[in-house]
Amino acid sequence: MRIRDYRPSDAPVLAQIYARSVRGIGPRFYTPEQVEAWAALAPTVERVREAYGDGRVALVAVDDDDRPVGFSDVEPDGHINFLYCAPEAAGRGTMSALVDLLEDRAAALGYPRLHVEASEAARPFLLRRGFTLVARRELRIGDVPIHNYAMEKWLGNGRE
Repeated sequence: MRIRDYRPSDAPVLAQIYARSVRGIGPRFYTPEQVEAWAALAPTVERVREAYGDGRVALVAVDDDDRPVGFSDVEPDGHINFLYCAPEAAGRGTMSALVDLLEDRAAALGYPRLHVEASEAARPFLLRRGFTLVARRELRIGDVPIHNYAMEKWLGNGRE
């Protein structure tokens, strides 16, 4: 596995990874109704291309055949919008490698902090990576109540 910059040709697979990740990993932490509501928010191929064409740092973890197995990004304000891994790549260091490089790129760009709305699945991982919990967020996707966590990590370019 290696990390490279996003390519527009990755968009179809990234949209699939999002939905497969939610459906494959989400049931360990959320009810079936919550998982399906969340999966329904999967970005379209066009949405991935639009988001990742706006100049943000966009990274893709790929296997030995250059097939995407995970992806993440950081917007200019330090917001991590996507942090997803294919279920078959979970537990293999994919997310750690992505976050390591995101942090390095964000720090090099002078971003003071990273912030994210983390799922129940991502929360313990991000806590181990030095993120702090800001607040549990209760929200609704349609009629379905669900929660996530506002988290942040200061990078040393601002408050520590």
